[in-house]
Amino acid sequence: MTTPAADFRTARYRLGELHEFEAADQPYVYLVGAGAIFALDDGARAVLDELREGEMAHGEIVSALVTHGYAHGDAEELIRELLFVRGIVSDRIAPALDPQPTAPPADFPLQALVLNITNQCNLACTYCYEFGADKIATPQGKPKFMTLETAKSSIDFLLSQSGSRETVHVTFFGGETLMNFKLLREVVLYANDAAAAQNRAITYSLTTNATLLSDPIIEFLADNDVGVTVSIDGPADLQDHRRIYRSGKGSYEVIEPRLKKLIARHRTRAITARVTLSEGVTDVLRIYRHLKDELGFHEVGFAPVTNSGEQDYAINGDGMSKVLVDFHALADEWLDYALENRMHGFSNVSETIAELMQGVNKSHPCGAGLGLLGVSPSGDLSPCHRFTDADTHTLGNIESGIDADKREDFLSRGHVSAKYECQSCWARPLCAGGCHHEAFVRYGDTGHANLHYCDWIREWTDTCLRVYGAVAAQNPGFLERFATRKANA
Repeated sequence: MTTPAADFRTARYRLGELHEFEAADQPYVYLVGAGAIFALDDGARAVLDELREGEMAHGEIVSALVTHGYAHGDAEELIRELLFVRGIVSDRIAPALDPQPTAPPADFPLQALVLNITNQCNLACTYCYEFGADKIATPQGKPKFMTLETAKSSIDFLLSQSGSRETVHVTFFGGETLMNFKLLREVVLYANDAAAAQNRAITYSLTTNATLLSDPIIEFLADNDVGVTVSIDGPADLQDHRRIYRSGKGSYEVIEPRLKKLIARHRTRAITARVTLSEGVTDVLRIYRHLKDELGFHEVGFAPVTNSGEQDYAINGDGMSKVLVDFHALADEWLDYALENRMHGFSNVSETIAELMQGVNKSHPCGAGLGLLGVSPSGDLSPCHRFTDADTHTLGNIESGIDADKREDFLSRGHVSAKYECQSCWARPLCAGGCHHEAFVRYGDTGHANLHYCDWIREWTDTCLRVYGAVAAQNPGFLERFATRKANA
């Protein structure tokens, strides 16, 4: 956008939306409107300091920058740059960037499907969002296992709805996914042929509780580059606290030898652990050490249990404080590894750093209903796997297609601009209000901001910004290697 010079000369400026932080003695700002990180030199920092005291005229800012060593032309250029990224704003000059991300088009092409190939599970985890006290699924009278016909139709649907994407993704999910492994194997073979016929490719992943892993299954997953995420909560006493069989027996003894075989054999894709933190299971450091160092998982990620706030497994305030202390310790360790050119396995840092590097500015918390849809055993479509078999959240069917009106309603309510509480939050480009499913369970509305986590998210995002800034200042080459690795994951 070209702005008349007269507008610049008569403009008055004020601070835009930004979050200031410091890392490795280097001051930075995180610019909310752009979702970008800006390293400050002495002049830029001095101008921002003065703007905190109130508005400044264009000439006043130029003079301040010249006083701090800028040439006049460079000062003018910095002002334009700060205006462009909304580090400073003026009522007289139209912003180059909209502070809110625009909604994706109605025909946004699919990137991935989550195939819930069964809604059955051989465990009875006490906090399960599918079968527990806060469940929203209504599976009664519906198929328990996906048929091959439905699965093939799902693959055809993904390929037809993914536009010009050269590569798309399928995640297999449950219930317990491996209870329908025979179907999974046939789907992979069918999908490979279907994609190859279009000169395209499909990648795969699955989530499992690991109780049914066997040598033939492990061989197939390794040979077909299927990424594996294991739902596991740590060493035996913590795993067996809630991840149990219907008899009440714990599952750790069953899965431990199977996991060791999986990790030893499957080298084509990273093997990831996904930990659900709940009351009594908050020792993040101990869990991480066991899963990463003793069992050998490549990546370990943590998430607090989804709940309505009324369940006995919900983490209380003291528990969340403990979690954050341990998260900070692992973030410090991630930084130490990065400065030594070593990859760390704490995915809660890795995922945030990757988003910061991409300059993410989210319209929605995730791809649910956008590039990603869930498919139930019956073929019903949902925003993601967490809404599978929930009648009130169905977005169509594999055979009849996407219900455009329902999808638009879901996405419009979930857009960050529709969440009043998010508008004053500097962390919204990365959070966008939080998980739709969590919001529905807690507040009864998929478009509600997850207010119970806001302070936690802001503090954690600030921590990751400081990690990023320190690496950028002290070992920027690592970030290039990290980005390459994430792109190829």
